Amino acid sequence: MNTNSNLLFDFKFDKENKTVSITREFAADRDLVWEAWTNPEILDQWWAPKPLTSRTKSMEFKVGGRRIYAMIGTEGQENWSTHHFTAVNPKDNFKFLSSFTDSNGNPNSPFAASEWEVNFSGQDEITTVNILIKRDSLEELEKLLEMGFREGFTSTLDYLSQYIEAKFKLRRQNKTTKKARVCTYLNFPGNTEEAFLFYKSVFKTEFVNGITRFEDIRAEQGHPPVPESIKKMVLHIELPTLGGHILMATDAPKEMGFSLNSGNNMHICLEPESREEGKRLFDELSAGGNVTMPLEDMFFGAYFGEFTDKYGINWMINVASDKKLL
Repeated sequence: MNTNSNLLFDFKFDKENKTVSITREFAADRDLVWEAWTNPEILDQWWAPKPLTSRTKSMEFKVGGRRIYAMIGTEGQENWSTHHFTAVNPKDNFKFLSSFTDSNGNPNSPFAASEWEVNFSGQDEITTVNILIKRDSLEELEKLLEMGFREGFTSTLDYLSQYIEAKFKLRRQNKTTKKARVCTYLNFPGNTEEAFLFYKSVFKTEFVNGITRFEDIRAEQGHPPVPESIKKMVLHIELPTLGGHILMATDAPKEMGFSLNSGNNMHICLEPESREEGKRLFDELSAGGNVTMPLEDMFFGAYFGEFTDKYGINWMINVASDKKLL
């Protein structure tokens, strides 16, 4: 499967240097592709040739950190591997040693580790990923190829391309440039749709990509099922107003532990261009205030946090990471 035949794909086996080099283009900007390779929740969406699936047990994406994950078969059988990260240069490249291990990361295979180097280049809508895989033993490298590595990894990259086209499409629709923006985020006790239909009639604009409801939340392990009484409530909605400003909102029902009043139903929402800038803004603006939700990766698709500053003003920091719940 190749989701876009116009995108470059190249696979080379160099016996003399005991390497495999792979070049693949993806139809997304570099930030999005980097996120897909380095965020464990997104990795688990694609890091396995079908019908296998990937499940990350733990991951620290930093020099000296590691990712422990399992390839899970259709009958539930688990084959574990570990990536030991040896270099991380954000948005440019990272390196790791890949080994077959047990579920605790202890090597359990006669195969030695593979050295991986993953490089990212390009801007805007096309990102090129160059992968170099090296082994000390030519015999082991040839054995991996005989076991179907080329076919399996080619299929895996195709699924990543498909994932990007499907899951990242919404971001490109919602936000057509990479410029940072400021939005206003409103919370309602259950009448968001009514309010936004009113605002829509006033501003004479259209909702950005319709209305996302609580029933659209994908069922996942670790998250309780959505109560029947709130399934039709609004999870997220966006409406342009004036001068490029976006009004956003959600229902905040008591069934999910929310308690609204006139002091906590409105936030200034900052959407910086990078996680680094998001953290800086969060740390500096929240100093002396009250952090109500620590800045972290969220299941709904963002590096996100909330706080009230020392003057009583409510803020949100939202850096889209494209781990969409839809």
